[in-house]
Amino acid sequence: MPIKKSAKKYMRVTARKTVRNKIVTGVVKSAVKKTREAVTANNLETAQKNLKDAIKAIDKAAQKKVIKKNTAARKKSRLNTMVKKIVLKA
Repeated sequence: MPIKKSAKKYMRVTARKTVRNKIVTGVVKSAVKKTREAVTANNLETAQKNLKDAIKAIDKAAQKKVIKKNTAARKKSRLNTMVKKIVLKA
């Protein structure tokens, strides 16, 4: 346990940030998972809708600095290519 007052405050701040970050990452993970499931089920309309939601969630996470900018770009790019493959097959 910290002894100094500032260290105790930092622990409280870290706990609050951790909770916020877990919520944001959870939203991103669930959005990505829904998109991937729609892609594996070859459901084009659902995949495109979920892709839009996933991109929105990823951008918000990057804006809040929960994930890095390049990580967000990579995730969006990979999801986009997955959905594009379905579009080309149909």
